[in-house]
Formats: sequence, structure tokens, C-alpha cells
Amino acid sequence: MKLLLALIMTININSNIEKIVLGGGCFWCIEAVFEKINGVIKVESGYAGGNKINPSYRDVTKGLTNHAEVCKITYDKTVIDLKEILDIFYVAHDPTQINRQGNDIGRHYRSIILYSSKEEETYINNFIDDKQKSFENKIVTEVKRLDKFFVAERYHQNYFELNSSQPYCRFVILPKLKKVKSNFPNFY
Repeated sequence: MKLLLALIMTININSNIEKIVLGGGCFWCIEAVFEKINGVIKVESGYAGGNKINPSYRDVTKGLTNHAEVCKITYDKTVIDLKEILDIFYVAHDPTQINRQGNDIGRHYRSIILYSSKEEETYINNFIDDKQKSFENKIVTEVKRLDKFFVAERYHQNYFELNSSQPYCRFVILPKLKKVKSNFPNFY
């Protein structure tokens, strides 16, 4: 009986777990923003949206793969839902910039959301249509089916936490964190 109850509880807990893949500039920024959000279970930096199997950072940043730097965000939908994840994402980066975020320039820095189901695609497109009212310039976020997510090299994981004194972290990531925290204090 205990085993059956444990199995039912595990199935119920796992049914509340969702994943979404987001790219909005350097993956270090997106990772840092979501790592401390209540309800986010795991954030992995990686590559997606391109055409090479097992791409390397060097290949991606040279523009040889068409991949974007992205983060796979695993979250508990009973604590935070997809709308809230997307709201945070749209504060953490500028979705109106094509193939860049600030001084980070290149197709691999594009704004992109990779979905896993038709329902998710419809939801995301409706969200963007509604969100457009909040932006003067056109939102250029690419919405694409996730074919494959490739985990980035180990030194890219948990980058901000391990390198917070680095200039990029202090001058690029930290202001994004402050902006998100001031807009969403209830998620920290």
C-alpha cells in the first residue's frame, strides 16, 4: 500500500512539472534571472533552434550552427505558470531587438521561445500578441518547435553564481536581476 501511495504521489508531483526553452541574449543572463525564481526547479544553459548535432560554444558563437543560446527552465506549474514565466522573460530582455541584446550581437543572441506542443505554441503566440500592446517597437521573438536541446559546456552552467564579480556579470547581468526583482518581488 505504501508503495502504491508513493507511486501515486510521484505521478501527481511529476504532472505538475513543466519545461520551456527560452533565449534572450546571452544564456548567462536568462539563467541568472530564473535560478532564484520561486517555483523554478532547474535552469540549464544550452543551445537550440539550429541545425548541428552537439554544437560547441565556439561553433554557435561563430554562427556556424544557427543555434541560439537558450535556457531550459523546469518549473512547478502549481507555484508559477507559463504566463508568469513569460512575463519575467519579457522584462529580462528586449524582445524587439533582432539578433542581439545590447552589445551582445549575433543570431545566437536572438529572442526565441521553443515550444513542445501545439497548445503551448498557441498559448505563446497569443501571449506575444497581447504583450505587443506594451511595446512601442515590434516584438521579434521567434516561436519555434523544440527539436533538440543541447546542454552547454559545464563552465556555462550556474555562471553568474560562480562568477558574480566578473565585469560582464556586474555590468550586464546584475542590472537585469535588479530590474526583474523590482518588477516581480513576490517571486523571490
